[in-house]
Amino acid sequence: MALIQPFKAIRPTPDKAAFVASRSYEEYSKEELKSVLKYNPFSFLHIINPGFKFHKSISGKERFKLVHNRYMEFLEDNIFLKDNKPCFYLYEITKGDLTTLGFFCACSVSDYRKDVIKKHEDTIQRREKLFADYLNTVGFNAEPVLMTYSDDSNVSSILEKEAVKRPDYDFTTPDKVSHKLWKVEDAKVIASLQRSFDKMDALYIADGHHRSASSNLLSEKMRTKNPSHSGDESYNFFMAYLIPESNIKIYEFNRMVKNLNGYSKEEFLIQLDTYFRIEKKDDGLYKPTRKHHFSMYLDGDFYSLYLRKRVYEFTDALSELDTQILYKTILEPILGISDLRNDKRIAYGYGKHNVLKMKDGIDKGEFAVGFSLVPINMNEIKAIADAGLVMPPKSTYIEPKLRSGLTIYEL
Repeated sequence: MALIQPFKAIRPTPDKAAFVASRSYEEYSKEELKSVLKYNPFSFLHIINPGFKFHKSISGKERFKLVHNRYMEFLEDNIFLKDNKPCFYLYEITKGDLTTLGFFCACSVSDYRKDVIKKHEDTIQRREKLFADYLNTVGFNAEPVLMTYSDDSNVSSILEKEAVKRPDYDFTTPDKVSHKLWKVEDAKVIASLQRSFDKMDALYIADGHHRSASSNLLSEKMRTKNPSHSGDESYNFFMAYLIPESNIKIYEFNRMVKNLNGYSKEEFLIQLDTYFRIEKKDDGLYKPTRKHHFSMYLDGDFYSLYLRKRVYEFTDALSELDTQILYKTILEPILGISDLRNDKRIAYGYGKHNVLKMKDGIDKGEFAVGFSLVPINMNEIKAIADAGLVMPPKSTYIEPKLRSGLTIYEL
């Protein structure tokens, strides 16, 4: 039973939605960020970068307080308005040939604790606490957790009927991504969606493990401070964007390592021979095409690495992941990389041209060797989550990537 709730969103006025919506802060270069802040006074980036107003870099609790102040200014200036009744918010995002139709709602931290909402990544306690403190100070959440559910014909029918109506927002951002949003306020439609999700055994976090964990941490903190806690308070929920599994796109992360851990090229290849059948490729860029098959770029040449399954033991869903296989057979035992999050010798790449970028980095001497993998699929993610296991870091790059500021959940 998955509990979903409508909520009264804080949203930009329709004429300003295209200007308010922003990508994740980390996606902007310094030059682009500076340009947006200078020339777009409506950008949500002004809220999360409050120091720009004072020409000063601000961090910690001081920044949190100023974020709250900038948010209140957007409300006072009527850039943001609050809906007068709880709604779901249907949202369609199109990037190239990928179109996703889902909806924003409030999901229950109780479901998170009970593992109805399933996870496949580890979280770092320090980051959990930091973001929980941030949420507590600013009083709102503008970045939804991306979650998937098993394709459901009834849910699809409801969403498709709503999507033929005139959208509240309809705009295209400069990166050629189109956005449409509909407010779903009909009580019967809301109830029908809730009944459909009440029949679902689980929701799966695709992107936003730290955001959901922080919301859970904040809820526990607020509950202990509230003697009249009922379970209906806003802090018992967090904002999510729910999409069917078929709408999600998963890309791989390349692994690039700066040195061969003291091995010569020939010695390194001999070490690999224990677990892999190695073939040198002579026909340009080379990418793997199936599971347990890797591409390696080393000293100007591409190689295919085929896993020798007779010498590698599959014990659970995690052991079958290509990212785990690469870690257990090469990165840790041969290259000496045990901490995939913090070791400075390893870097990760993703994107349409990531194999070419990997090759360029190695040819320039920035790295010694690189590995390309086949993307992990949704069934693998679910198998890991259902088993209570955790993927290695940077196992998946998932789209759609959501904009901040289109719907805001007040705490």
